[in-house]
Amino acid sequence: MSESAWPRLSYKVAELPKSRDVSFSLIPDASARAAIAADLDLLGLRKLRFEGTLGDDGKRNWVLSGKLGATVIQACVVSLAPVTTRIDVDVTRRFLAEMPEIDPEESEIEMDEDDSIDPLGSEIDVSAVMVEALALHLPLYPRASDASLGEAVFAEPGTAPMRDEDARPFAGLAALRDQLDTDAEDAKTVEDNQSPKDGKESSE
Repeated sequence: MSESAWPRLSYKVAELPKSRDVSFSLIPDASARAAIAADLDLLGLRKLRFEGTLGDDGKRNWVLSGKLGATVIQACVVSLAPVTTRIDVDVTRRFLAEMPEIDPEESEIEMDEDDSIDPLGSEIDVSAVMVEALALHLPLYPRASDASLGEAVFAEPGTAPMRDEDARPFAGLAALRDQLDTDAEDAKTVEDNQSPKDGKESSE
């Protein structure tokens, strides 16, 4: 999103107080929400609020803790009808003066599930954190309550597609084939049981 698209909230790290947390409240207006919605491919963004605190986390690091609330409108993945979703999540973002070194032999770094880390720059952009958190918590497959997947039809170019109804006769033939195989095995079992043992017939 272009930084000039709507007013942004950011803090210069050099001006942040070390002795207390800084409270913030970010409530974008209608034009700002429209810009964010367009950037995230949303049909609409009715409400958006991001509130929390920003404070020091050790001598050189900072931590942002906030609450994100939003009402988003997306297109249903089945019918493209509007789907409205309410999002309320806690957001924690840590800004580190020195990012941890990753050991090539270790596949991952242990950290809290709800935490994210970023390198500390000269400014902390609260607006960017808000939009990124919103994007991460959007439903991946929004679906209207009355949406139906229907019948999937596949075919190669130039050929007629096979539908579920077309496949039913083949299913019946498969069942008949399995029944014939079973009957043949049963008949063979009976024949084996009735044949004389060791090639000798009864003298009676």
